[in-house]
Amino acid sequence: MYGTAVGGVIMKKYVVTVTLNPALDKTVVVSKFEVGGLNRVQSMRTDPGGKGINVARVLTGFGVAVNATGLIAGTQGQLVKRYLEEEKISESFVTIPGQTRTNLKVVDASTKVTTEINEAGFSVGQEEINNFKQQLTRLLEDASFLVLSGSLPPQVDSRIYGKLIEIARAKGVKTVLDADDSALDLGIAARPVAIKPNIYELEKLVGRSLTEDAAVITASREIIGRGVEIVIVSMGAQGSLVVGKDEAYRATVEPMIPKSTVGAGDSMVGVLVYSLLEGFPLSKIAQWVTAAGSVTASKPGTEVCKLPEVEQFLPKVHVSRQS
Repeated sequence: MYGTAVGGVIMKKYVVTVTLNPALDKTVVVSKFEVGGLNRVQSMRTDPGGKGINVARVLTGFGVAVNATGLIAGTQGQLVKRYLEEEKISESFVTIPGQTRTNLKVVDASTKVTTEINEAGFSVGQEEINNFKQQLTRLLEDASFLVLSGSLPPQVDSRIYGKLIEIARAKGVKTVLDADDSALDLGIAARPVAIKPNIYELEKLVGRSLTEDAAVITASREIIGRGVEIVIVSMGAQGSLVVGKDEAYRATVEPMIPKSTVGAGDSMVGVLVYSLLEGFPLSKIAQWVTAAGSVTASKPGTEVCKLPEVEQFLPKVHVSRQS
């Protein structure tokens, strides 16, 4: 079936992901990371980076049609587009002046700890933002979901995600939002269908510490009261909490050794969209998104999960309903 019922509407399996601040992700592995000392690289890989791009990579691996868009600049931006082409990911990035940033991930082979060094990104003017909005409006004509995720370039107004959600709503497109700080808070005001904060982002959002599952559920329902339908709270090795208006589920994972947490949250977002397209109930969504994050965390560098890997991992995810 080409479309799946979501909220009573038959929707096309076509997703637009937005990355306003993409990057080239350069991952290097060293035997033991010496701060202030000489570190010799054992291995190195370069991948297209940015949270929306990672979501597009996940969805493509799950057989979902995707168009990755956003802003891109310079020779490094052209490299990002070339990598996407190699991975057979459709893209419609808007080219602007400047240079796409590089994010460096240093993996300590002895401790399995990854240190991230991320550049801020290019400067963006209002004309570039307006051009992007026009591009996005065209792309949303045949879309079922819009995914907005990741940091904003310097000088871009934090209200941008909220405005893009409103553009999507006018086209009948549902939005999943994965952001932080004011971009998340202001984006929620535009009522995306789902958000995926980690526990620290949720604490910042509601302005208090959340040490118990019941407190996390209460905080999530405060957000749902603002018009969001699903809140997925990622909690690292502790799994996740998936909260809806009338249901909440705790998902835990059997002990595992993570190799890199880069892209784990993006994998959860991608598989959330896949789950919504497939019409999964909330309990199954909890199991699938948690499996996706865990599989990606078990991979080195910036590799993301594949559908067969997630399916194989599902028995290791235990889901329980919360009151």
